[in-house]
Amino acid sequence: MSTAKFEVKGLVQGVGFRFFTVRIAKSLGLTGYAKNMIDGSVEVIASGDETAIQELFDFLQQGPERSYVEHCTFEYLDEECQFNGFSRL
Repeated sequence: MSTAKFEVKGLVQGVGFRFFTVRIAKSLGLTGYAKNMIDGSVEVIASGDETAIQELFDFLQQGPERSYVEHCTFEYLDEECQFNGFSRL
């Protein structure tokens, strides 16, 4: 099991991006959260299988229909995080 931190920038707040992320992450069997940040970006922490994390990255680069993703990055974290489900904060 791995944990990754994503940073998504663009028009990603107020367009259903966190709901989209939760739905996709749950369908991939990931746990973690999606959180709006003060700078207008969305932070996503996801734990689970590395293949599922890569799939989530692919979805986050596209976003939901009303969003516009300018930039999406992720990095694996050294520590494993335990979450109970996937939520939006």
